[in-house]
Amino acid sequence: MSKHPQTTKYKLLLTLAALGVVYGDIGTSPLYALKEAFHHSHLLPTPENIMGILSLIFWSLILVISVKYLVFILRADDNGEGGILALTSLIKSPQKKELSQNIKVALTLTGVFGAAFLYGDGIITPAISILSAVEGLRVITPVFDPYIIPITVLILVLLFSVQKNGTGSVGKVFGPVTLLWFLVIGFLGAYNIFQNFEVLKSVSPFYAYQFFVQNSFSGFVVLGSVFLVVTGGEALYSDLGHFGIEPIRKAWFYVVLPCLLLNYFGQGSFLLDHPEGVSNPFFSMAPAWSLYPLVVLATLATTIASQALITGVFSISMQAVQQGYLPRALIRHTSENEFGQIYIKNINYLLMMGCILLVLIFKTSSNLAAAYGIAVTLTMIITTLLFYVVAVYRWGWNVYGALALCSVFAAIDLAFLGANLLKILDGGWFPMILGIAGFIYMSTWKRGREILNSILSKKHVPLIEFMEKIARENIYRSEGTSVFMSRDLMIAPLSLINTVEHLKTAHKNLIFVSVKITNKPKILGQRYELTECGFGCYQLLIHFGYLEKPNVPAVFNLIKETNPIFDKDKASFFIGRENIFATALPGMAIWREKLFSFIFRNELPATEYFELPKSRVVEVGTQVEI
Repeated sequence: MSKHPQTTKYKLLLTLAALGVVYGDIGTSPLYALKEAFHHSHLLPTPENIMGILSLIFWSLILVISVKYLVFILRADDNGEGGILALTSLIKSPQKKELSQNIKVALTLTGVFGAAFLYGDGIITPAISILSAVEGLRVITPVFDPYIIPITVLILVLLFSVQKNGTGSVGKVFGPVTLLWFLVIGFLGAYNIFQNFEVLKSVSPFYAYQFFVQNSFSGFVVLGSVFLVVTGGEALYSDLGHFGIEPIRKAWFYVVLPCLLLNYFGQGSFLLDHPEGVSNPFFSMAPAWSLYPLVVLATLATTIASQALITGVFSISMQAVQQGYLPRALIRHTSENEFGQIYIKNINYLLMMGCILLVLIFKTSSNLAAAYGIAVTLTMIITTLLFYVVAVYRWGWNVYGALALCSVFAAIDLAFLGANLLKILDGGWFPMILGIAGFIYMSTWKRGREILNSILSKKHVPLIEFMEKIARENIYRSEGTSVFMSRDLMIAPLSLINTVEHLKTAHKNLIFVSVKITNKPKILGQRYELTECGFGCYQLLIHFGYLEKPNVPAVFNLIKETNPIFDKDKASFFIGRENIFATALPGMAIWREKLFSFIFRNELPATEYFELPKSRVVEVGTQVEI
């Protein structure tokens, strides 16, 4: 969600940054897509096969990326945020045509399932992109063979190390490099097209049809490799919140698409004249003098390519936290102008470790290509389904028109899925396992919180009613100040209820604090609202901007100037802490309850999140059986 005046200069800079962050993945597919089409299917690089595969690549880029994502899917944003969880959120909100609650729940879980699979794609993309570029050193000389994996791992470590600087800062550096990359691959492709214009005929879908007729099942297998040219589509949608729809569309139609088509056709033209170069057509079609600088540029470009998925995973993670599918996390916003530009330290670390592990296990980009595709294909199919529901039930589109459009998208998605399923034994099992594990984790956390909240809600008492009870029963009020963190200022916190029930006492001054994070970068006006509600009680609502740390003690220092009881060094901060025990009670399977208990114990503590003084914090435990 943009907070910056939309000047022409700003839009151009944002478009340039979008090149570096959003289109790196799609932009580096020429390094391996055409090569893998022949390697994976074991087809010979005959003119008919070359023209047929190029036709498939052309129409995949047009129908999947240009039409499906750029024209239609990007319209489905949730307050500026994109991605499959944004679609899920739109389905849960009020509709023009209401869905039944059961259907909403089923669609929501389907969306979460798709989001979980995006994490698998987020780990594979950096690994395959960077590894494929570094392998270009083999084209120059086999001397580099022993160093390819160590160099790849080093680049991955460096890539994830700069993420803390934020998408905007990364984009400013990556954008110009990516622009240079697209111009170079476009020029390289155009140069080779001039050697054989015959290749341009492959824009006709007849060549794709003829390819399937001649190759039957082998032609179908090729779709698993052709899909590599569009794998960045879902990440593109997830990155919507980082840049907005206009810069993403302009970057695609003005720069990315023309340069990609030129390069793919250039590779095809080269293979028509030099079929022996099929083992690595991208580097083989380049002049010998340009190989070293091209490998360096490709390595930089593939490092940047990983950014699309990394930022996409950050966005999905933030939405998952907001919607209750992931536990509380420290989400650092890195831009005053773009709400969606964020950094999540733990997610960044896990992605880095996963990428390095993949490189060490699979060793080559060809092996990784076998694992690539299944996860993102499933996510794309789910996106198509959810988009249809949003179009019909939220936007009020004609049912038959929306069905016709989405049926075309679904047919393409299903064809790609079928071809990718053939890769399961060759490595496709990895993202499948990762996606299923992610879905179990997210759905277990969501369901566990619902069960826990349901149990705890039975103990809820209105705050004023509970304070009247304290006064009525003449509960002893000792000297001092207690601070209770609370989501709802109208409800008595369980930590207070348990303290009074067991100790039969309460401090004379009771402060109930609730924190609200706004969609503004910083709070420039009134930061807090303080209400005195009798019985020695104060209700404090604090506002923080999304760029600010929710530092509660700092606000106490401001109030202390006019009200001395708000002394953080003398007050006791009471934090509720539930201890979860798995039982045979109705709810979830025992193993899921144990998993929820484990996640709950390791959630980011409120003490750390609100920067409370640790020496003044008192945790009040509650034993809960679920």
